[in-house]
Amino acid sequence: MRILVVEDEPTLCAQLCRSLEAAGHAVDAAGNGRDALYLGNEKAFDAVVLDLGLPLLDGLSILRQWRQTGRDMPVLILTARGDWHERVAGIDAGADDYLPKPFHMEELLARLRALLRRSGGQTRNELCCGPLTLDTRSARVHLDGQPLTLTSHEFRLLAYLLRRCGDVISRSELAEHIYSHDSDPDSNTIEVFIGRLRKKLPPEMIETVRGLGYRLRDPA
Repeated sequence: MRILVVEDEPTLCAQLCRSLEAAGHAVDAAGNGRDALYLGNEKAFDAVVLDLGLPLLDGLSILRQWRQTGRDMPVLILTARGDWHERVAGIDAGADDYLPKPFHMEELLARLRALLRRSGGQTRNELCCGPLTLDTRSARVHLDGQPLTLTSHEFRLLAYLLRRCGDVISRSELAEHIYSHDSDPDSNTIEVFIGRLRKKLPPEMIETVRGLGYRLRDPA
C-alpha cells in the first residue's frame, strides 16, 4: 500500500518512513504543509500519517481541504500529548484516528493496519484468496501453509491484488499504489513483476483481462 508521511521533524520522519517500508508499504514524505497538500491532491494514497504542527500550512487546514475536494483516504493525525482540543478539531475536520506524541512505533503501525482494514471493508489482519494468505501484521505470505519468499515489490503488488481479490485492476492503478513518488518505473515494470508472481503462484491465479488489467482469483 502507498502511504504519505507528513512530518516536519527530520529524525521522526525518517523513522516513520523506515518502519512503514519495513512493513511492506511504499512511502512518500512531505516536510511542510504546502508539499503535503499538493501530494495528497495529485497522487493516490491508501493512507496518510499527518502531523498537525507544520510549517507553511497547518495539518488541520490540509485535512479540511482534502475532505472538501473529496479526498477520502484514511488519515491518522499525530498530536501533542494532552492537547485534547487539537484531537477533537482533527476528528471534526475528517481524521479517522489520532495518536498523541510521543508514541511507540508498533502502536502507530497497528492503528494504520486497522485504518487500512476498515477502508477495505476487512476485519482481520489476514488477506486470503484460495490457498494464498498474507498477514499484514508480520508481512509474511503463505501458499498452502508454506512460506512464500517475495521481493519487496512483489510483496506490495501481491498485497494490493489480495485487497482487491476478484476485481480487475489496471496497470496504472497498480503502479500508483505500489511505487513511491520518487520511483520512475517504465511501462513494462508491472508486467515483469506480474510474471515473477505467476511463477510462484498456482497457474491462472493471476488472470490477464485483455485491455483492462489483472485480476487475482481463487484457482479452485
